[in-house]
Formats: sequence, C-alpha cells, structure tokens
Amino acid sequence: MDWLSALILGIVQGLAEFLPVSSSGHLELGRTLLGLEMSGETGLLFTVTVHAGTALSTVVVFYKDIVSVLNGLVKGHEEDRKFAGAILVSMIPAGVIGLLFEDEIEGLFEGSTLLVGLMLLVTGLLLLMADQAKKTHKNVSLGDAFAVGVAQAIAILPGISRSGATISASVLLGIDREKAARFSFLMVVPVILGKMLLDVIDMTSNPEAASDTMLMPLLVGFIAAFITGLWACRTMIQLVKRAKLKYFAYYCFTVGALASLWTALA
Repeated sequence: MDWLSALILGIVQGLAEFLPVSSSGHLELGRTLLGLEMSGETGLLFTVTVHAGTALSTVVVFYKDIVSVLNGLVKGHEEDRKFAGAILVSMIPAGVIGLLFEDEIEGLFEGSTLLVGLMLLVTGLLLLMADQAKKTHKNVSLGDAFAVGVAQAIAILPGISRSGATISASVLLGIDREKAARFSFLMVVPVILGKMLLDVIDMTSNPEAASDTMLMPLLVGFIAAFITGLWACRTMIQLVKRAKLKYFAYYCFTVGALASLWTALA
C-alpha cells in the first residue's frame, strides 16, 4: 500500500466511523476500487490503525464525558455511575462475539463486496426507521445498554454501520437523540482499545505478521482518520439531534444497490 491509498482510506474511515454509513464496508469498497490486494494480517493491521485514529478523535471530542464516566467509577456519583455501568454492559455482546468468532469475522472482510452491499441496504432501513421515531426522551437503562450492545455486535458484519446500528437501536428504544449519539460514540472506545490490545499481543507473538506493511502508510492513515474523525463526530451529533438520518439512509440504499449490482455483473 502506498501513502496516497492510505490517505484515502484513512479519510474514508474517519468519515464513515461516525457518519452512519459503515466504516468497515466502505474500507472494503475502497480497497476494491483502489485495486488493493492486502493479506489478512496486513489488512487487519491497517484497519486497527485507522480505527485507533477514530478512537482518539472520540476521546478528544468526549474528553469531559470520559472523565465523568471514570469519576463515576471511582467516586460513585450516581448519574455518572449509571452511565459508566451502561457502557460496561454494552460491551458484553460484542466482546463475547469477538472472542468466540474472531477467525470467522476476519474471513468476512476478504472479498466481501456483495455482503457489504446487502448489509448497507439493511443499514439504510435501520436509519430510515430511526429517523421516523417520535418518542425519544429516555435515559439509557442497563437493559437498553445491553440491547444497543447487541446492535453493536451485529455491526461487526461489514456493511452494517456501527454508529448507524447503535444510534438507530437507541432511538427506537426511546432514548433521547443527543444521548443516543453520545452513548453510541463512547461505548465503542473500550471495545476498540480492547481489540487493539489483543492485536498488539498477537503481533508481538507473530512479528512477521506486519512485515509487509510500511510505517508511512500506517502513519498517514492514522492521521487522516483522526482529523476527519474529529469533524465527522461533531457533525453527526448535530445531525442526530435534528433527525436527519434519512439522508444517510438514501445514501446507503444507493451505495448498497450499486455494490450488489457491480458484484453480480462482475
């Protein structure tokens, strides 16, 4: 991979991680359009790197919220403690699925253009349903957190937008739209950091796994994902509050249909 391809994919990741259009799906489509043939380990390393960039942008945007959650765990302020507990509960489904089916999940990200197209259609449907939801006023309960965590686990599939699935699930459960966006973006941070830790441990025991990947593309991809992620994260919060998800639904329908058609005709 050259630095220009890494820049393009980093920008794609930064935008698609927060805008509800599936970052994993768009990374797969981007690799296909750029003609990149990346081995499983190399592709995984780049994916983890750009996800680290968007995780860092989440930390920057929600720094005060993260401090409040940590204070809730340590000092026991009731509202912060409840929110921290909800974050922890939301991690369970994705954590279990990720640990039990890691190899199967990685296999889905190799030549999965048709799957991406079909799952983008599902994402569009979820967004359209959420955009039409009217009663959105609740706080996040533990039961809601687990349900949203299940949505996050399903979003492991390439083409299912993680933010789209979790925000849609939250809104359909009646959670306040701004709180739904805040919860959706914060709940992924520990999941990404945990996944990164496991991959670092794996690469430490198998140093040859990253031998084909140069430092420059990783650095460029990370920076591009971080900078674009800052903008996309702040923008998405405002869009969710204004119930503008239907436009992303139309986008997902269009890209999903084109990707499926392209694969069928190839």
